[in-house]
Amino acid sequence: MSNQIERWKTLSSELVFDHQWYKLRRDHVELPNGRVLDDYFVSVRPDVVLTFPITEDNQVIFVRQYKHAAGDIFIELPGGVIDEGETNPTEAAKRELLEETGYTTDTLEPLLEVIDNPTKDTNRIYFFLARNVRKVSEQDLDESEAIEIVTVPLEEVEGMVLSGRINVSGSVALCLLALRKLGS
Repeated sequence: MSNQIERWKTLSSELVFDHQWYKLRRDHVELPNGRVLDDYFVSVRPDVVLTFPITEDNQVIFVRQYKHAAGDIFIELPGGVIDEGETNPTEAAKRELLEETGYTTDTLEPLLEVIDNPTKDTNRIYFFLARNVRKVSEQDLDESEAIEIVTVPLEEVEGMVLSGRINVSGSVALCLLALRKLGS
């Protein structure tokens, strides 16, 4: 017989580090067995959008950029944080797609809302499928971004994921979801 899983009880919570780019919360919690932890640390992170953009002629638009924490260059799907004050993930996804790639679409379809790291992070990731994307402008990048656009034929995407050429978890998951949705 399995035990019933119960939520932890938050006794108190304080923001111990509050910076524009990173917030850290320290929770004082009581576990279902009565044990108390006074130092459970949680990264308070904004929600994120990620888009699988595909052109009318079945080219998928990826971005290639350096990511400092991992110290390497990665091929990923375009996306980013939902800005403070933005309430609509779909609009945030359209904005991020346009800023990072210069592409837009009239048809942005929500696929799934996922949790990236439920042990330590608060944020959710909203996955979208963007069909018939078209280039309408140049990229609109901030001073720290250097993003190369990589166009990949749809039929090559699965192989890039399975071989590890695309290896950032959100992009891996969304690629496989989108390929299933598209019947590829």
